[in-house]
Amino acid sequence: MPKIRYVEFDAAHSDDFVYSIPDGLDAWLLVLTQTAALFEVAGELKEFPAHSAVLYPPNHSIHYRACSIKYVNDWVRFDAEESYITETALPVGVPFSLPDPGYCHQLFQLLTLENSFHNDYRELSIDYLFRIIFNKLHEASQDKLSPQYYKLLELRKALYNNPGHPWTVSSMAAYLHISAGYLQTIYKSTFGISCMEDVIQCRIRLAKEKLVFGPHKIAEIAALCGYANVEHFCRQFRQLTGYSPRAYRDKHA
Repeated sequence: MPKIRYVEFDAAHSDDFVYSIPDGLDAWLLVLTQTAALFEVAGELKEFPAHSAVLYPPNHSIHYRACSIKYVNDWVRFDAEESYITETALPVGVPFSLPDPGYCHQLFQLLTLENSFHNDYRELSIDYLFRIIFNKLHEASQDKLSPQYYKLLELRKALYNNPGHPWTVSSMAAYLHISAGYLQTIYKSTFGISCMEDVIQCRIRLAKEKLVFGPHKIAEIAALCGYANVEHFCRQFRQLTGYSPRAYRDKHA
């Protein structure tokens, strides 16, 4: 199982921060950036944006530095013999963008906490977290993120957190300061579903929860899920589930 030598999240550095080890470390190093930074790749120093990941195997040249007022990152130095790490297909020494940096940051927080514990399942938990992190890194290394990706991700999280909001294509486009047509194109190409279909699915998921576990009347659930018209809600619910709201509630009572 991977053995952590040192791990940090939210590590903040001044604008003159430089980390340079030409001959590399005798361990693995994984860095996730929260701010832009300069990385040396193929002998050339290049700026990479925030929310980038870079993996350095043992004995690989390392050189990166701050390029703004403050440099912030998550990082872990570790030993590993597991094939999912030692035989990884990830690019080494070359930063690539993370599709969901908040999720990866939370994984680093858990990794840091688990490393501080001294219980029976500590090593196993650390191994599981490393496996999840490397799964996410593999997904990220294969994605080609559009310039609007992180704003789209914020929009999608807003939809999922508040499906009852009166979302429209126009309001979502205004949220990102782009045209409605462009939003529909990039949303579907990014997530595989149109923005309004995503809203509807979120609303129906919420409605299912309220029908089975809540005391609300069907008209109240329709309003909570963003429907001004209860008949429209019932029709859309039946289209997606095959049941009327009342039949769904009775079936799961």
